[in-house]
Amino acid sequence: MAKALKLRLTRPGRSLRTVVVGVVVVGLLAAAALVFWPSTPDRLVTAHFTRAVGLYPGSQVRVLGVPVGTVRSVEPEGKQVKVVLAVQGDVKVPADAQAAILSPSLVSDRYVQLLPAWTHGPTMRDGADIPVERTAVPVELDRVTQSLDDLSKALGPQGANADGSLSRLLATSADNLDGQGDKANEAVHELSLALGTVSGSREDLFTTVKNLQTFTSTLAAADPQVRRLNTDLASVADQLSGEKDDLALALKNLAVALREVSTFVSDNRSVLKQDVAALTSVTGTVAADRNQLAELLDNAPVALSNLQNAYNPPSGTLDTRDNFNQLDHPDELICGLINQQVSKVTACKKSLGPLLTPLSQLLAASGGGTPSLPTGLLSGTPSALTTDGAGGGVVVDRRGPDPTLGGILGGAR
Repeated sequence: MAKALKLRLTRPGRSLRTVVVGVVVVGLLAAAALVFWPSTPDRLVTAHFTRAVGLYPGSQVRVLGVPVGTVRSVEPEGKQVKVVLAVQGDVKVPADAQAAILSPSLVSDRYVQLLPAWTHGPTMRDGADIPVERTAVPVELDRVTQSLDDLSKALGPQGANADGSLSRLLATSADNLDGQGDKANEAVHELSLALGTVSGSREDLFTTVKNLQTFTSTLAAADPQVRRLNTDLASVADQLSGEKDDLALALKNLAVALREVSTFVSDNRSVLKQDVAALTSVTGTVAADRNQLAELLDNAPVALSNLQNAYNPPSGTLDTRDNFNQLDHPDELICGLINQQVSKVTACKKSLGPLLTPLSQLLAASGGGTPSLPTGLLSGTPSALTTDGAGGGVVVDRRGPDPTLGGILGGAR
């Protein structure tokens, strides 16, 4: 019995040792895991600020208020401050992220906020640099108080209110606004509506500003051409300035001419109306016969040239030589005179051939050729030429019709 009790007393001690040994083993395994388990190294990012008041090595780096790293170093660099940030390697930050120094309260340490949070797209790599254009710092309290102090001095007795002008302005404004609360409220309400309208059209407004920026950028890019244009305009202005007397005289004469034209039109309004109506009729007739006019313009030069070639100056006659060699084939002669187009001449010959065949046979039976015509009958040559024995010159015997150009046109001999 005593032996069994002794055994029972010793068993709890062994269990305690077993538990202690197990805890130690688990702790060693956890430490080994922390030491030997592969982890993502921190990513170093350099940010440049205009100032870094209240920021020290060890200050937090946050994204959306969650700590994701610490500040490694804060070093002055010329007119800027270089701050090296150590960001956890498994935290993704946008490649174009911004950095801002924030202060949760007036007396607490400040921290660096990276924004915006990453959602998609490229990420910031180790050794990345955030320029000063993408950083921001808070306004210091001493600067705020200094600005308020400067404002109070500018509006105080040493500034705008040195002679009481500001006090009188405030008193006058108070008197004018006394009892005008409803109207002032309505004015503020209308101003709010106007601003709401502008806000509703902000996209169009921004587009207008963007287009204006594009226009100014284009002008800036074309600065040499714009300067040349301004120079040319200046030259033209100088030239016009030098000729201002001539220009003034020309404008004066133009005014006189316009006045005379106005008087002429006023005095002859009815006549001008009739002339315009007649001209309208003439132009209408010309437009209706434009095809004939076009044909006349095409054929008139040839006709006049032929008339010039047919005129015989020594005898004063028109000498022509008509060709009737096609009398053997009257169908070809008539169809050729009617139309010069080959296809239509062929159709005409087919139509007139049966009717003119007896005439062709008659001509063939008469002698087998074209009948002879008297010389000078169709040529316009005088019927007789005699020689003056005394002078040896040629005397034209103009018996019968006058063959000269004047006689042909109906004139006297």
